[in-house]
Amino acid sequence: MTLDEIGRAAPPLADVACCREIPEAHGSIEPSAEPQLRVCEVLDGRFLIREATSRSGMATTYRAEDMFHGRREVAIKVPLMWVESDSACLTRFLHEEEIGLKLLHPFLLRFYPTDRGKYRPYIVTEFLRGCTLSHLGCGTNRLSEADSLRIASLICEALGCMHDQGVIHCDLKPSNIMICRDQTLRVTDFELASPPVGHWSMLAKLAPVFGTPEYMAPEQVEKGPLDERTDIYGLGAILYELLTGSAPFQSANAWKSAFQRTTGDPIAPRRLNPALSPQAEEIVLHALQRSPGGRYQTMTAFKADLNARARVPVTGYCMRLQPPRWKLSLHATPVLAGMLLGLGAILLLVIVFLILRVRLAAR
Repeated sequence: MTLDEIGRAAPPLADVACCREIPEAHGSIEPSAEPQLRVCEVLDGRFLIREATSRSGMATTYRAEDMFHGRREVAIKVPLMWVESDSACLTRFLHEEEIGLKLLHPFLLRFYPTDRGKYRPYIVTEFLRGCTLSHLGCGTNRLSEADSLRIASLICEALGCMHDQGVIHCDLKPSNIMICRDQTLRVTDFELASPPVGHWSMLAKLAPVFGTPEYMAPEQVEKGPLDERTDIYGLGAILYELLTGSAPFQSANAWKSAFQRTTGDPIAPRRLNPALSPQAEEIVLHALQRSPGGRYQTMTAFKADLNARARVPVTGYCMRLQPPRWKLSLHATPVLAGMLLGLGAILLLVIVFLILRVRLAAR
């Protein structure tokens, strides 16, 4: 669907019951010693600052008016000072703008170019009124099957556009899906978006894992190859939560839940929500296969089943799910793995010492 087509058609979420009255909610503003843009300040002679709307660990976001384009409302995302002073973090921040400007789809957050000189780094996007999917229907609140599948279908469309441009989102989660008051939606936050990634080097495997543990694909956790199917898993995890009110793997430790998906399967959705159809359960479990080869291979195929669930064959896969197994690794069990590696190194040194001693004694 193009921008012109969406302007002429009924809002895409008009028939979704839970989206008829969308509250307006933004992130929290925690107290900070950070230098702030002031209300009524004009940034770079163009953007009239109206209010701060949210602050994350990396940036503060403001609502502003673009005086060069009819005073349209925009969101301005300004990195915190520590991000500006860290070249790697600043590069990552600006990478989001680079990716966003390449993408044009009605269900993807729209970025506006700011080629003129800036006195400091910032990103400008459309300003969205509404709430995130995490406010609307995740956590303890589950949505109806019809509403959940419709929302997931629209997200498929947006992600399909990203994939056609050679971009993988890599950080899908309910808080990155905006449900707007005009009954449209946007996929947001392209900070971790990247082209498909092949096998990681051993050095990369020892580095921190980036992403949100509850929604990461097994290959992200294990730092394997990433491609379109990584996003299919992420959307499957979101859909699972919309339908059941629970994330696919539950643990007090988010990273423990992340590693559970590398060795086992989630609880069958119909055990948590018996009202679900077998077809809806089949769709979710197909998207959440541990092996990328077992999942939907494209967003187009995923969307086709979401739009015609009555024709989805029921394979009985829900009866063959395997519970997660314990796994020893530097990321999943760092203390124990580190101790065993240390003991192994000591044992190796002892063996080498004894071999050298025997050889010296034999001379």
